[in-house]
Amino acid sequence: MKKVMIRSSLGLAVTLASTQLFASGFAINEQSISGMGVGFAGRSSSAEDASTVAGNPAGMARLKQEQFTVGAAGIYANTDIDHSRATLGGSSDGDMVPLVGVPMGYYVKPLNDQWAVGFGVYVPFGLATDYESGYAGRYYADKSVVKVITFQPTISYAFNDKVSIGIGPTFNRIEGELTSRTINALNPVSGGDGEVKIKGDDTAVGFNAGILVQATDKTSLGLTYHSKVDYKLDGNTKGRNLNFPGAPTLNFKADASLDLDTPESVDLSFTHKLDDRWTLYGGSTWTRWSRLKDITVESEVSGVPARAGLGTITEEQNWHDTWAHAIGASYKLNKEWTLRTGFSVDQSPTNNTNRSPRIPSGDRRIFSLGAGYSPTDNITLDFAYSYLKEESVDVNLVSATKGAYSATYHNSAHGFGSSLTYKF
Repeated sequence: MKKVMIRSSLGLAVTLASTQLFASGFAINEQSISGMGVGFAGRSSSAEDASTVAGNPAGMARLKQEQFTVGAAGIYANTDIDHSRATLGGSSDGDMVPLVGVPMGYYVKPLNDQWAVGFGVYVPFGLATDYESGYAGRYYADKSVVKVITFQPTISYAFNDKVSIGIGPTFNRIEGELTSRTINALNPVSGGDGEVKIKGDDTAVGFNAGILVQATDKTSLGLTYHSKVDYKLDGNTKGRNLNFPGAPTLNFKADASLDLDTPESVDLSFTHKLDDRWTLYGGSTWTRWSRLKDITVESEVSGVPARAGLGTITEEQNWHDTWAHAIGASYKLNKEWTLRTGFSVDQSPTNNTNRSPRIPSGDRRIFSLGAGYSPTDNITLDFAYSYLKEESVDVNLVSATKGAYSATYHNSAHGFGSSLTYKF
């Protein structure tokens, strides 16, 4: 049987990363619409609704009513590519990200004054990118899709009215697809393009834990830890239309597997009530992206020439750990309406030397607006909008098998979200 073994320090899901998400690398922030409205400031120190299951499970013990929260966010991204140059030619259309939907759902049930249980279903990582077929950097990036969905049963305990803790295992399902273009490096013109598609999936376990402290009557502090998750994806690799001089079209299908880790993160934040109307939020998140040093692919496919680009392939990444910082505020206009706003800055884990068109990411700034509407005591509708703007970044890559490609990327994105919370 044909066998393709794929190994990576972080793995395929990283090669599927995109710059158009509202968190660094390929992480997704949108697990709470009420939190989105303040730029996710105070994520681990506020328990606004059942979405605290993801933000800080310790907050469940602060919710005194049984409730559920369901919602979704949509992300629309835009990329402009300037000064595109490629030795093998091609176009430079930057619209490579379709509209991305991010669903979420949570349930919390207080058992008594100390214990609470609940669960959440949310998306911590994921994206889709798809360049046009004649894209100038097609040998470095073509189509990429990754989907991670997490189910988290959770328990929370309040020691007293000041300190609570929470923890829950996370059951994570990942599905990934990577499509790449290949060339005949010895004779690109007559050799033509080929296409290689790698697909894989796995389920792995991690955990989410947190502590919430009511430091003063008006100030709460929170700390949340999301563990790394180890995956081993099993799937297959397919190739088609691989035309080489003197050889017929080569089509193949082979088994594939890979190991990868998604990184751990720590969020520390505060929530401070100025008065009955104004509340301030702030926080910082550290993510261990330095786990990604390189992406190495080793293939053994009988009958396919080595120059097809299916031998050992190593792409240096050398990502670094990142910090994100956020501030926000909410204003209770009246009994029904609460208005929110926030601003955050988020480092990119990439570097100028190894940045690729698959992850053309730069440091970003995000401005957010939101509102909560409670027409009755047991129903709340939350709405949020975010605008993301990245610094312009350059991609400069040279390869003996892929040619040279350089370009400047200008990235921005709009995010929209809404959710419903119902209290029993």
